[in-house]
Amino acid sequence: MDYSIVNFLSLLGAVGLFLYGMKVMSEGLQKAAGSRLRSILAAMTKNRWMGMLTGIAITALIQSSSASTVMVVSFVNAGLMSLEQSVSVILGANLGSTFTTWIVTFFGFTVNMGAFLLPILALAVPMLFTKKSKWKSISEFLIGFVFLFMGLGLIGENVPDLSKSPELFAALQDYTTMGFWSLLIFFVFGIIVTLIIQSSAATIAIVLIMSSKGWIPFDMACGIVLGSNVGTTITPLLASLGGNLTAKKAAGVHLVYNLISAAWMLVIFFPFVDMIVWLTKLLHFGDPEQLYAVVHGGGTPGPAMQAATSWGLTVYHTVYNILSLVLMIGFTGVLVKVVNYFLKSENKVDEESQLKYISAGLVGAAELNILQAQKETVVFGERVERMFGMVKSLVHTKIGTEDFENLLERIYKYEEIADRMEIEIANFLNLVMDGRLSFNSKMRISTMLNIVSELESMADSCNNIAKTLVRKYEADAHFDEYNYKNIDRMLKLVSEAMTNLMIILIDMDGASTDDLTRCYDKEREINEFRNHCRTENIENINAKKYPYEAGILYIDIICEAEKLADFMVNIVDNVEDQLRRSTQEEDGTILPELNPEKLASSR
Repeated sequence: MDYSIVNFLSLLGAVGLFLYGMKVMSEGLQKAAGSRLRSILAAMTKNRWMGMLTGIAITALIQSSSASTVMVVSFVNAGLMSLEQSVSVILGANLGSTFTTWIVTFFGFTVNMGAFLLPILALAVPMLFTKKSKWKSISEFLIGFVFLFMGLGLIGENVPDLSKSPELFAALQDYTTMGFWSLLIFFVFGIIVTLIIQSSAATIAIVLIMSSKGWIPFDMACGIVLGSNVGTTITPLLASLGGNLTAKKAAGVHLVYNLISAAWMLVIFFPFVDMIVWLTKLLHFGDPEQLYAVVHGGGTPGPAMQAATSWGLTVYHTVYNILSLVLMIGFTGVLVKVVNYFLKSENKVDEESQLKYISAGLVGAAELNILQAQKETVVFGERVERMFGMVKSLVHTKIGTEDFENLLERIYKYEEIADRMEIEIANFLNLVMDGRLSFNSKMRISTMLNIVSELESMADSCNNIAKTLVRKYEADAHFDEYNYKNIDRMLKLVSEAMTNLMIILIDMDGASTDDLTRCYDKEREINEFRNHCRTENIENINAKKYPYEAGILYIDIICEAEKLADFMVNIVDNVEDQLRRSTQEEDGTILPELNPEKLASSR
């Protein structure tokens, strides 16, 4: 046998090129349709049938059941869908994975792609240098498509030729003639290979090459495909390790579903393969078992025989997943109960102290993780709003009492939570930024980084107001009715501004001009009231209506509350800028500047 280490490394390189092409093709599609994918996933789980169809569509689009299942796990972790809703999406993702097999079989074994790959590359590369990010994304998809089939062709060229390696052929024969034990060996082989390369599509592509070269009989190739369906569960399982219990349960559902599907298939495997052979012939794809018989008999198989074997594996993979889906779609509740039985919560944690929607272990599709970060930002805003509510209560809580100390302790705790949330959300966004993103998505992440920074500053202001009240207690200063009346009015104005801000944060992409204008108007009202209080405070101190120290502490609270409004306007400015960029990219329309102060400063 004349097969050197260089040939083996060339084979590994070909597999690597295939995987890289799949990755670039998938990411190019995600970048081209990122915002649309986010919209689909946000509204896709109305019922199990819609969830199933969405799982099929998303997996067919991004060419990876592992990636789409990781998305589902992370969305369950994020609370964007329930565990029950996720099951049908996961089932659909398994069927969607067959789309890749059809593409590889059609373009790799039926159509001679060699004549088209370089012309496609010639068209794609110039598109990389266009200004439109959408065209760049389409270019990346085409380049990934070319790399994928170049890799597939190189795999075929670097797989050892069995006609020149009779000893290898004889060794393989020993493992293919043991009946059910042979099936188990190749089934486990499929699991192991998929565990290593974390791509069932790549495993199936390798199997297509091996079977088309006559390495293994058709039924054993089907055994490897079956094993790859189980092996593909490793990626979501690894991703779920960084998530909450519900995310682990979603990954567990994926594992249990594939194990049950593989179990019933193993029981009826050989009659089922016979049925697939009959069906492949019926569809006029040819006899998938003929190639191995010809190679085993010393003959040379033709392209038609190779294509027939590949079509047979594709039909097997598709029919198996369709039947599994049909059998299990009615038992999604049972799957959830099984997973709930084995995965139970051991202890309860303080939910306020941890992120609700994102986890560093769940970065799958970069474009779609932005939605998770947006949801987490809303939670951040809600916690700051809750913290501000505590500050309002603290103003009228008797200083020195147990209620005051408990409320103060909660405010300090929320300030620590805000610090931690800012860092963790920013780290997550930076991790997402490392993925292959469209220009608009990168700018969206930049906007969100600014927003979480401003939210943390708002928490600092709340904390500063609480500390000012402590200073008031320590100085034994007292506010009169006038001071409390103005503080209450200022806090009411800020509370109204915060309510307006939360409306915008909840739907940043759909924020209306009225929403934005209302925030700017409220901030101007707060500024005017701050100026009014500041002027009157100097007059009142001079008139000795209250002590100087009380006046200083009083105006510190007023000014710190006004700073909260400034931070809110900074957030609204960022949202407005993002809306302007998105609108301009979509239809070329430039939105008018709504913040007069910002417009004046830019001039």
